[in-house]
Amino acid sequence: MKLIIQIPCYNEEKTLPQTFIDLPSQIDGVDELEYLIIDDGSIDNTAETAKELGIHHIVRFKQNKGLAAGFMAGIDACLRLGADIIVNTDADNQYSGKDIEKLITPILDGQYDIVIGSRPIDDTEHFSKNKKRFQHLGSWVVRKASNTDIPDAPSGFRAYSRQAAMRLNVINKYTYTLETIIQAGQNKMAITSVPISTNPQTRKSRLFKSMYSYMSRSSITILRSYMMYSPLRFFSILGTIIFIIGFLLGVRFLYLFSQHSGKGHIQSLILSAVLILLGCQTIFMGLQGDLIASNRKILEDIQYRVRKFDYNAELKPSKKEEN
Repeated sequence: MKLIIQIPCYNEEKTLPQTFIDLPSQIDGVDELEYLIIDDGSIDNTAETAKELGIHHIVRFKQNKGLAAGFMAGIDACLRLGADIIVNTDADNQYSGKDIEKLITPILDGQYDIVIGSRPIDDTEHFSKNKKRFQHLGSWVVRKASNTDIPDAPSGFRAYSRQAAMRLNVINKYTYTLETIIQAGQNKMAITSVPISTNPQTRKSRLFKSMYSYMSRSSITILRSYMMYSPLRFFSILGTIIFIIGFLLGVRFLYLFSQHSGKGHIQSLILSAVLILLGCQTIFMGLQGDLIASNRKILEDIQYRVRKFDYNAELKPSKKEEN
């Protein structure tokens, strides 16, 4: 059983040493334990620091590509290196390394393929009250969109089995955390969470400049992911709402017309017709989206089989990969 702990990094020269020291050197049930960093176009000495620390593998981007791209590059590298389990953690030492054993236990036991660390959000001192509320709200929305019970959707502390990692796809360029949960839930993958502890804050988050920015971009990610994996339901609900509004306006006009007072309400009749047509078109869009989603599922299955063949046949690459 081989475990690789991957750490996406962007200018983490100062925080990486403490993060690395906090990681476990051995875990019961794991025969091989290796470390990998993804240097996302850092302009400091992140890569050199990683070499000095003795980190086994370094994936380097020549320019910054963002967290989602870095995460997927790390997953690809770990699979090519023969990882049976992949753990993703942050380079700012937010998550406690001792919890990695707890994180991978459900996978080692063969019960789950994806495990997400659930932070004690309400007890985290450096989280403001608004951030705590938005974290809970966002996680609730993701739970509804994914049909899962994950309490901390934005958590980047997570473990994947080899089979689950080969099925991962991240479309958005912002972050992988929300989309991968929705994908896992909609594809009926075995996913769960375990409670974890966190360390004191070492630096401010670089993922977003403000809470408004984070909320707006996360909302778009959730909406886009839900539309992609459940298009028929999404567009049917939206189309039905539009159709009902148009229908009610039409009924209102007919009532007024029957009372001989409909002359001044022709606009309502026009709007009613437009909304009814728009509602029907939206439902048809859902049907088209469902057909596309069916094709996507077939393509994902083909992609999984290709990846399985490719990764199993791949010889271990050198410790440093250029992208």
